[in-house]
Amino acid sequence: MPAPVGASETTTLEKGPARVWATRLVVAGIVLSAVNLRPAITSLGALLEEVRDGLGMSGSVAGLLTSVPPLCFAVFGVMAPRLARRFGPAAVVCAGMAAIFTGLLIRPYAGGTAGFLAASALALMGIAVSNVLMPVIVKRWFPDRVGSMTGLYSMVLALGTSLPAAVTVPLTHALGGNWKLGLAVWAVLAAAAVVPWIPLVREGRERSVPAARSAQAPAAAPAKGQAPAPTPASVSARAAEEQPPLRITRSRTAWALAVFFGLQATAAYITMGWMPQIFRDAGVSAGTAGLLLAVTMVMGVPLAFVIPRIATRLPHQGPIVLVLGVCGLAGYAGLYLAPAAGAWAWALLLGIANCAFPLALTMVGMRARSGPGVAQLSAFAQSTGYLISIPGPLLVGVLYQHSGGWGLPIALMAALMVPQMVVGVLAGRDRTVEEEAAAR
Repeated sequence: MPAPVGASETTTLEKGPARVWATRLVVAGIVLSAVNLRPAITSLGALLEEVRDGLGMSGSVAGLLTSVPPLCFAVFGVMAPRLARRFGPAAVVCAGMAAIFTGLLIRPYAGGTAGFLAASALALMGIAVSNVLMPVIVKRWFPDRVGSMTGLYSMVLALGTSLPAAVTVPLTHALGGNWKLGLAVWAVLAAAAVVPWIPLVREGRERSVPAARSAQAPAAAPAKGQAPAPTPASVSARAAEEQPPLRITRSRTAWALAVFFGLQATAAYITMGWMPQIFRDAGVSAGTAGLLLAVTMVMGVPLAFVIPRIATRLPHQGPIVLVLGVCGLAGYAGLYLAPAAGAWAWALLLGIANCAFPLALTMVGMRARSGPGVAQLSAFAQSTGYLISIPGPLLVGVLYQHSGGWGLPIALMAALMVPQMVVGVLAGRDRTVEEEAAAR
């Protein structure tokens, strides 16, 4: 039986210059992929009014767009482990970047609201599978540097979140005020992200067949009466093929991590969607409200690099969860009591609280021992988590509309932070999903 492509991506490039070359390509691929995981969302938010006018999009459909990303992440993300086992993580991420490129390029010109939504879903599908497989690639290629590489990936992702929100409008003006060009131009960045993965995919496919043949053949002619000695390739290939999928739903840590992921995603989408409006209703100008949101997003750039490095040095990540949660509670209290007077402080505190995302990604890499285990845990935590996050922004809008103020919505945000802290502490315990799934 041919060895799986995914199994050959690291085992065939273990020594010498080839390994160094491949490692550099993986780092470049991780960085370029990470920066492409949010522009499809945040660039659209910057031009949503122009898109609605241009396509004749109703307010209800425009509101639905805020829940489409987590829905797509949940639906398509669950497919990632199976695709990775069949084609290899590098090949799937490469295809994901190509899907992002295609979706971003065609959606402004797809014609009508239905075409726009379909092209957006294509791009979000690429984002979903790449979201799930980034921790897998980090674990496979950098098992002793999970914290630093997750920090690099999360830092670049945060940069890719804030940059389109800040520059899409001026970039559109520089392109003659054409919103279609202003959205389509981000496809160039996605095209660049495809490039580093192509040699890795080709290398894996070219070496998978020889590796499989060497795995099936004896390493040397055995002496009379002795069994053929298995090669390292045969042992690793057989172990990868014979290892059954985890019963991930039997793991309490997996469930705790999934709920933690969902609650932090809920807080992040509420912040991105509603925080500027909270400040504007308190008397802050529209321009300043936008800057305050940018400050909140930019806080994730340095902290996303620092927090995973600290997390991997601790036996229990619960203390970090609690610190981030306290910052979130303080930020919500400030929004409730004095939204305008301390606006910059509340933006900073909520920016710190939003760094639960890189912490969650780091814990995904730490709570599983093997690459397949990380793939399953990542898919389960992210898919379940994004499903949990879907109602949050919509519920905040309903409470705001029916109460006529921000008291109830902010109370909801603060209330959700408490269970986030509880399940985060549970997810941060020093144990693995393989141990828990085997014990139950």
